[in-house]
Amino acid sequence: MSNWPKFDCYGYLIERELGSNRTGGRVTYLARDMNTQQQVVIKQFQFAKTSSTWSDYNAYHREIEVLQGLKHRGIPCYLNAFQTEDGFCMVQEYKNASTIAASRSFNPNEIKQIAVSLLEILVYLQHRIPPVIHRDIKPENILVDEQMNVYLVDFGFARIGNGEVGVSSVVKGTLGFMPPEQLFNRQLTEASDLYGLGMTLICLLTRTKSVDIGNLVDITYRINFKHLLPKLNFHWVKWLEKMVEPKLQERFPHAEAALEAIPASPMRLPKANFSQTSLEFTAIQLGEKLTQAIAIHNRVPETMLSGIWEVAPHPQDPPHTPDYHDWISLEPATFAANQTECHITVNTSKLMAGQTYTRKILLHSNTLPETHTLTLQVQTAPMPIRTEKLPVGILALQGIFSLVVAGIVSWSVSTSATFVEAPVAASIGGIAGAAVGWEAAAWLMATAGAITGAKAGFFAGVVAGIVASMMVLTGSVVTGGTTALTGALGGLIGGVIIGVATGIAVEKLMARGWDEGFTIWLSLLSAAVGSTLGIGLVAGFLNSLVIGAVVGTGLPWVAMMIHLNLRRTRLIAEYRRSERYLIKP
Repeated sequence: MSNWPKFDCYGYLIERELGSNRTGGRVTYLARDMNTQQQVVIKQFQFAKTSSTWSDYNAYHREIEVLQGLKHRGIPCYLNAFQTEDGFCMVQEYKNASTIAASRSFNPNEIKQIAVSLLEILVYLQHRIPPVIHRDIKPENILVDEQMNVYLVDFGFARIGNGEVGVSSVVKGTLGFMPPEQLFNRQLTEASDLYGLGMTLICLLTRTKSVDIGNLVDITYRINFKHLLPKLNFHWVKWLEKMVEPKLQERFPHAEAALEAIPASPMRLPKANFSQTSLEFTAIQLGEKLTQAIAIHNRVPETMLSGIWEVAPHPQDPPHTPDYHDWISLEPATFAANQTECHITVNTSKLMAGQTYTRKILLHSNTLPETHTLTLQVQTAPMPIRTEKLPVGILALQGIFSLVVAGIVSWSVSTSATFVEAPVAASIGGIAGAAVGWEAAAWLMATAGAITGAKAGFFAGVVAGIVASMMVLTGSVVTGGTTALTGALGGLIGGVIIGVATGIAVEKLMARGWDEGFTIWLSLLSAAVGSTLGIGLVAGFLNSLVIGAVVGTGLPWVAMMIHLNLRRTRLIAEYRRSERYLIKP
């Protein structure tokens, strides 16, 4: 048999005990209304069994009057009251919900929902005439069901206007949840209940038990909780600090103000993780559009990452808005997702050629820090004008090689006994032999697959052959057949060697991207200058043929080199002038 009281005569059947405060003479039961079959809560106040007196009945009676006037979905309704032999009982609506002081944990969004629901209840109470101050808001007096409906219970310590309700002469609240003005029995205001609500929310967020909340209060009554919530949104930190501000004047003045100021952002901050924090673009062609993707993700549970892209202002860029930039575009410009891929496109048609551009891209997000900076570097395509230096090294090497070969061949021919007798015949024979040698070199280059190098040998052979023929037709050779043959043999050997070397030089220049015609004629002139200088070292530079050859090959070579430099400089200057309307680096 149970020791539960019998309330059958009042129309209620006790089912089980929900809680008790034996010292205060209060026991709470879950019962069933025998008429409606609805479950109800019965609070039994046993004055005769405790140190309480019957005069306390008046205080409880006033509490009943308060509850009778409260009609809010977040406050269990008053249903009935009846006297018993040792006190009286109050009957209230039963809510199938547990206190938030239980072991159940709530996520940040649920805690925000609890805060909003409780503030709405307090707004209702404070808009009453006279306003109702609960005075004992703590986790044990807040119920939450499975559907996240929130209820505020136990108005035993409540104050109505300037009057007292409940057993306030015994206990005025719960330590740790009472604001300083209540702790020191000073005048309470509508801001007083906000302190207990703030402390309750801190308990939920830090998972601190009610009995341990005093550990967070310092000697000045300030609450030190930020170190326990390093990932809490700083907007929420500021809001909670104002809720539990020890100085009444610096707290929110009432629940409505606290509700209006409640942060719209989530309690926990998301974190933006980037696949890369710097982007490098390299254009190959002028006016090219280049695109790269950057992945952004947030792994903080129960948060949503959102952001807005913007290109940071730069003194060389035209004025732009966050939604539009002259040559940088971002897609999507805004996003709200925990995993997204953004595409960054640069349009180099508005940029100068052959330059490096560095810009900053800003992501304004709901994270901490609020703004993330990414570096963007763009290397534009080179100018459509050859800016590479002239191949002086290859040409100089070719000229020196030709000089040495021509010098050795000329010296060999000049030491023969017949050369003294007919030097002109030897020279013409050397030119004719060189023509054959160049053609032989062209055949060798063609066989090796070096077609452009073979062309150079072919042209050189044709030119040398024409020169030799003209000298013969003009009657420069009358005698000296043996001498001519000696010169022809030397010219043949020198022509083959210099022709192959020239063909190789041509192929090297072609590999660097030089124009075919330019390459062939510049290489041939370099070989001709080197050869005539080599012959001049042997025959002497006062020789009329040598002078003519040096002047005839050297002047075109120098003119060609100067022209190319001047032309390149002019084209570069003209192109740069055309870029004056383009964006500078």
